[in-house]
Formats: sequence, structure tokens, C-alpha cells
Amino acid sequence: MSQINDRQLVRAALEGGKNAYIPYSNYRVGAALLSASGEVFSGCNVENAGYSPTICAERTAMVKAISEGHQQFSCIAVVSRGAGSPCGVCRQFMFEFAPDMRVILADLDGQVRMVTTAAELLPHGFGPANLDAG
Repeated sequence: MSQINDRQLVRAALEGGKNAYIPYSNYRVGAALLSASGEVFSGCNVENAGYSPTICAERTAMVKAISEGHQQFSCIAVVSRGAGSPCGVCRQFMFEFAPDMRVILADLDGQVRMVTTAAELLPHGFGPANLDAG
């Protein structure tokens, strides 16, 4: 298995975003998630007329990976117009599985605008440790 670099992960996110279903916002988002085992899972946003059933690219990629047996992640690249930051629901979802995961935010030209972590995006996040009875 070869090591994937940030540029390759951003390109995979751009490719994943091509399948976005965005008839309402026209705000295309692609994501590419790197699992700890080195596999890449892409995702795109899928809108819905009811809005709340809409799923973001980040969660699409993560659910895809989780459904295939992966629960440890090292990095996610998210591409969107203006390199928008993940929504609160996506931040919580990322924090659940990988608070220390690197998060690369890039624009639709592939230009990286920010590199951070899930924990930095969701300070004082609520995760599995908060549910420990200890």
C-alpha cells in the first residue's frame, strides 16, 4: 500500500465532489477520507428538498468507510467553494471517531487554505469518553 500525500487526497476530494447532488444550494462539496490502513473513501454532498435529510460530503465519506469496516482515520480533505469549514454536525461526527484527525480545507481549484484537526474545529467536543461511567 502506497502512502498518499495531501495533494493526492485533495484531488480525490475534488473527484468525489463531481457527483454532488446540489439542485438547491449549488454549493458543491467533495471529501476524501484517509483511513489508518491507507484506504481512501470519497464522498459528496447530497441535498434533499426537505433540507434536514441532506447529508454532507464529510459524513458520506465517513459512513462509507465505517460501513466497510473502518473506524480509524488519519486525515480528511474537504473541498468547496471558498474552502468552507465543515458544519457542526460533521464536526461532531469527525470528533466521534477521530478527534486528532487532520482536516485539510481546500477550494475548488485544489488550493489548500487551512490544515487543522477535528478537535480544533470542535473545542470541548462531546465524545465517547464523556459517556464513561468512571
